[in-house]
Amino acid sequence: MSSGLKQLAVDCIPPATLVAVVAFWYFAPVSVVANPWTSLVVNAVVTAFVLGLELLFERHEGWRINRQEFFTDLFYFVLINTVIGRMAFILSEAPLRSLKESWGIATPWVTEMPFLAQVALVVFLWEFGQYWMHRLMHNWEPFWLTHAPHHHITQLNAMKGAVGNPIELFLISLGIVALLDVSPAAYLCAFAVTNVVATYAHANVKSNPPLFYSYFFTTIRHHSFHHSVGYENTRCNYGNSLILIDRMFGTYKEGEGILVGQDDRRRLTIWEQFVFPFKPVIAMFERRKDTSSPAG
Repeated sequence: MSSGLKQLAVDCIPPATLVAVVAFWYFAPVSVVANPWTSLVVNAVVTAFVLGLELLFERHEGWRINRQEFFTDLFYFVLINTVIGRMAFILSEAPLRSLKESWGIATPWVTEMPFLAQVALVVFLWEFGQYWMHRLMHNWEPFWLTHAPHHHITQLNAMKGAVGNPIELFLISLGIVALLDVSPAAYLCAFAVTNVVATYAHANVKSNPPLFYSYFFTTIRHHSFHHSVGYENTRCNYGNSLILIDRMFGTYKEGEGILVGQDDRRRLTIWEQFVFPFKPVIAMFERRKDTSSPAG
């Protein structure tokens, strides 16, 4: 295979993965869809596959994953798929479903839509909310403090989308799609789609998908530019999975970032990630402590 054809094949891997995941949920038996472990397994398989691609088709040597990065990323991957996911269900999805039932909210027209249309609707509504939440995080200091730890990562890898402060991870788990009457398979498929796109958008894989994919979905080029050094450079390409929304609202910027990170690209420890939003409060108490201490 010539180098041109080989690169074209690599470029088509993200859309091919997307098609495979959609096909899985479309053809999955009801018992498989109903199994609470299925979604986690699908996401884990996709993540492992993309991590493997990083070894075969590395995009930037400086992003090459090492032992420390891998286990840090794995910690966050487990965190967001267990604790954060459970909190989001208890504090957001379950109350919305109860509200839907008590108020008699019904959207039968959604149920009657074809499977792919239901998936597309959920993806768009979810990403529309995510876009504005993400944009808020970059334009209001209190929310930026929760999101900034995610921008302190100094390389991009398949699991990096899960790295961040727990407050932010919870906030980006909120949405209103639980109010819709969507088939369980379509509902899970929609989130599997966003996971596939976001995984590739953070991955160190030398793949530049064709325009039929990259015009609508966020790619590593779009998202690496969003992660590039300098706060002002981050205020664009907010779409976690749908770069189309940035195109709609004028926040899309062309380009690619190689050097990523903030504050002189200093990598934060897990503990520093966790306490980052409270830095102003910690600094205030330290100043008070210093001023109240007797002069030596």
